[in-house]
Amino acid sequence: MRAIRIHHVGGPEAMRLEEVPQPEPALAGASPPGSCRCQLHRCLLPHGSLSRPLPLTPGMEGAGVVEAAAPDVSNLRVGDRVAYAMSMGSYAEHAIVPAWMLVPIPDTVGTHPAAAAMLQGMTAHYLARSAFPLREGHTALVHAAAGGSGFSWFS
Repeated sequence: MRAIRIHHVGGPEAMRLEEVPQPEPALAGASPPGSCRCQLHRCLLPHGSLSRPLPLTPGMEGAGVVEAAAPDVSNLRVGDRVAYAMSMGSYAEHAIVPAWMLVPIPDTVGTHPAAAAMLQGMTAHYLARSAFPLREGHTALVHAAAGGSGFSWFS
């Protein structure tokens, strides 16, 4: 399979398209139990710094189709459309993602908006539930600015 790989820190010139072995769920030492291999249809830019060992495949958000699942995965099936965030490796044709991180995509939602909504949706959720629990009488404004999700609330 093909994947974008980074072997040294730098600008876009540090990224190279390479052929790498296709990952398999639940192979001894190759992936965590309870994982799925997803054929990726969309990926988003990586967040944060590259503070991980090199070489690496960047990208932490994606959407696609479950292509294979570890034997202990019971909530997803091959062919399910899914999206995820915060799992490194989406700049590739396939990625191993823990099954608990995969969210089914409704038939009415495309893979591009599903991939884009994952991190922004989680941000809005924790801001409205944890940072400042919204209650009856509060008004919240969720807006996008500069490619991310902004959040404001008023009482």
